[in-house]
Amino acid sequence: MKVMVKRVHSFDLPLPRYMTGGSAGVDIYAANENDIKIGRGERVLVPTGIAIALPDDCEAQIRPRSGLALKHGLTLLNTPGTIDSDYRGEIKLIVINLGDKEYTLTRGERIAQMVFARVIKPEIMEVEILDDTERGRGGFGHTGI
Repeated sequence: MKVMVKRVHSFDLPLPRYMTGGSAGVDIYAANENDIKIGRGERVLVPTGIAIALPDDCEAQIRPRSGLALKHGLTLLNTPGTIDSDYRGEIKLIVINLGDKEYTLTRGERIAQMVFARVIKPEIMEVEILDDTERGRGGFGHTGI
C-alpha cells in the first residue's frame, strides 16, 4: 500500500514517519505558524500542513499521543478521527487541554499519530428481527465492572 502525502504549507517540517520499527502509526506534526497557548479546558484547531491520498479501501485514524496525554493532559477530540479515502484537504486536529495548566504548542511538535486501516463496506439491510445471542440486549456494565 502507498499513501501519497502533499505538503500544503509545512515545507520545513518532517513528513509523517514511524518513530520505531514496531510503531503502528506515524507521528504527525503541528504546523501552526506561531505558538498556540491552550488554556485549561480550551480546545483549538491545529493545522498539520499536509493532505493525503489513500487507497479506496482504506482510512487513516488520527489518535492522540500518550506522552502528551499523560504529562500535560493534551488529547484530541473526535478520537479516533477518520480521514476518508476521498478527502484531499489539509488534515487538522481538534486538540483539547484537559490538564491543570496552560500548554504552549510549538510549531513542529509531534502532536498526534496516524494509523492506517482497511475499511469493510458491508451491504446495509433492514430486518424486522435479529438473531438471538447469549448476551442479548445487555450492555453498559452487563458483564461486570
